[in-house]
Amino acid sequence: MRCRWLAPAYTVCLALAAALSALAEEPQAERGKEKSDLQFLRLTRDADKRPLALEAAIVHYVPADCSRDTPTVDLIAAVHVADKSFYEELNRSFAKYDAVLYELVAPEGTKVPKGGQGAGNNPVSMLQKGMTGLLDLQFQLEGVDYTKDNMVHADLSPEEFSESMRKRGESMMETFFRMMGYAMARQNQGSGGSGDLQMLMALFDKNRAMILKRMMAEQFEDLGGSLAAIEGPQGSTLIGQRNKRAMEVLRKQIDAGKKSLAIFYGAGHLPDFDRRLRDELALTALSTRWVVAWDLRDKAQSQPGDAAAPAIEAPAKGP
Repeated sequence: MRCRWLAPAYTVCLALAAALSALAEEPQAERGKEKSDLQFLRLTRDADKRPLALEAAIVHYVPADCSRDTPTVDLIAAVHVADKSFYEELNRSFAKYDAVLYELVAPEGTKVPKGGQGAGNNPVSMLQKGMTGLLDLQFQLEGVDYTKDNMVHADLSPEEFSESMRKRGESMMETFFRMMGYAMARQNQGSGGSGDLQMLMALFDKNRAMILKRMMAEQFEDLGGSLAAIEGPQGSTLIGQRNKRAMEVLRKQIDAGKKSLAIFYGAGHLPDFDRRLRDELALTALSTRWVVAWDLRDKAQSQPGDAAAPAIEAPAKGP
């Protein structure tokens, strides 16, 4: 049962590692596959270049054939630790879909209780709880309401996950260190290690939650690059195989008559989903709505009573 909470957990671990590096190199597209220029996480800044917010994308896909109106699919970028208001906005958005497919390496039929109770006190859960406390954020399993009837589990079981890694000769430790090596190599090209020192100093600052959030937000924008580094031309269990399962569930939902659907997965998964929606379902990205995941403004940037930057509609840039 320990693997039940792996899906959100592995991205948190990768994010922590990525936060120690200064990513500077664009990931390579998979061999023989077109690379989309869609962005799924972004950091917004004010006129003085001070960070305002880390924002997550909701990208709306429609049939490329204009004679068809359905199905429509939205890719919703999950941020596994975020402001409470982010999950409140997502819960409101989820209500409009016929089905919302979500990630969670768990046995088929697993029901996530409201509030995420029961996640346990294993090391991964303790890491997640410690991170939310350190950054003054909420954990996804606590903020998202998975009990609604339209929430559909679309991921591998722990046994399937382990078997896929075994067949591919993969291991969690090897994958983690491959990503770490990638991040360290890019760090050497960039800050020369100053990022690590800045993070250490931030831990002793009275405003450490906001400082750490801003530092990590810088890396979250390029988190997909770290994940792409472990994907490779043959794909991986962490990304490719789990996305493949989600697409199988998506087709079943469409065959069952669902017309308005969403895939709610970590941002690092979404470039691969973008390709699959275009290639396998002949859908095209029509628009992007941005939702604030982390409000990064300090008191000088906001006035009493101000809310975080609102969600923004924008045309999608993808092919």
